[in-house]
Amino acid sequence: QVQLVESGGGSVQAGGSLRLSCATSGVFHQRTCIAYFRQAPGKERERVARIHVPSNDTWYVASVKGRFEISRDKLGDTAYLQMNSLKPEDTAMYYCAAGSGFPSCQYYSWGQGTQVTVSS
Repeated sequence: QVQLVESGGGSVQAGGSLRLSCATSGVFHQRTCIAYFRQAPGKERERVARIHVPSNDTWYVASVKGRFEISRDKLGDTAYLQMNSLKPEDTAMYYCAAGSGFPSCQYYSWGQGTQVTVSS
C-alpha cells in the first residue's frame, strides 16, 4: 500500500510560480512512477506531468512544456512539480498519483489534492 501526502499550491498572479510536493511512502514497486493530474471545474481530469523514478524519465502535456518541471528527491520518495509562468488556465485542483509500469504507468494511489488558483 502506498500513501501520498501533497503540499504546496495556493493563489498566485499570472506569470508567477508555485511548487507542489508529493511525499510518498509504502511499497516501492507500487510508486515507481509519480504523476500530477489536474481537474478544473466542468472539465475532465488531465495528466500534466509524470516522472519514472528509476530512470528519471519525464513526460509533460503539451500545454505545460517549458513552464512546468517534475523532479524527485534522491531516494525517489518525494516528487516535486515546479510551475513557472503560470496562466489563469492552469487554475485547477492538482492531484499527485503513484503507480508502476513504464512507459505506461498504472496508477494505484492518489493524493488528497491541492488547489492552484492563477488570477489574471
